[in-house]
Amino acid sequence: MPHIRPMETVESALRASDAGVPDRENAARHGVAVKTIRRWRREYQRRGRPRGQLHLAPPCPRCDDATLNGAAYAELLGWYLGDGHISRGRRDVYNLHIINDARYVEDNLRIAELMRATKPGGRPHTRKQPGCLITTTSWKHWPCLFPQHGPGRKHERPIVLEDWQRHVVEGHPGPFLRGLFHSDGCRVRNWARRPVRGELKRYDYPRWQFTNVSADIRELCCWALDLVEIPWRQSNDKTISVSTRAGVAALDELIGPKT
Repeated sequence: MPHIRPMETVESALRASDAGVPDRENAARHGVAVKTIRRWRREYQRRGRPRGQLHLAPPCPRCDDATLNGAAYAELLGWYLGDGHISRGRRDVYNLHIINDARYVEDNLRIAELMRATKPGGRPHTRKQPGCLITTTSWKHWPCLFPQHGPGRKHERPIVLEDWQRHVVEGHPGPFLRGLFHSDGCRVRNWARRPVRGELKRYDYPRWQFTNVSADIRELCCWALDLVEIPWRQSNDKTISVSTRAGVAALDELIGPKT
């Protein structure tokens, strides 16, 4: 159904909505009713309806041999394996969702940047859930870039990278590790007491931990750590730890803090 409002107004309102402008403020800014803003969001953001009569979806790196931003994709792949999933919408449009703690504002902004870099022209939008923020971008070709997509939970099915994905990660192991550790990892401080000259002395030291139920995803984390020669060990049946002083320092420099 054609819009009564100019498409420029629709596009401007949707960009404001993508940026997090509340519906009421957005409606006042563009001179439309609040229910109109909500309808536009429902049609374009949630259902993936193409925006504009001349809108063309970007070509797919797999189907159309388009250029893939390897560093952005490797990091987004790490986020997807940690806290992401793909759902199917209308007209065979798929939605990539990344869920992250709402406290990490910079990381949530970065997720949106990674989606835009992987899908040029993409328009990520967010929605809040208790304690977390869900960042979503729609595209027909997400299953092409994330062939690990499938029914059921990741730890209940095999998660194996295709050869082309392994080549991308081998070229960008740092971003891949950043996505993994910033989604399902944490930097903690451990302590231990050791006898020194007959007295117990307390030692505090930092440690990075990656926790995931899927053995396949933990194995991918270990493989990437091996690529950058960072020592690791398995702390328990779900957790990979980097705890040597040199290893923690190297990982700190490679992936940065969670913010």
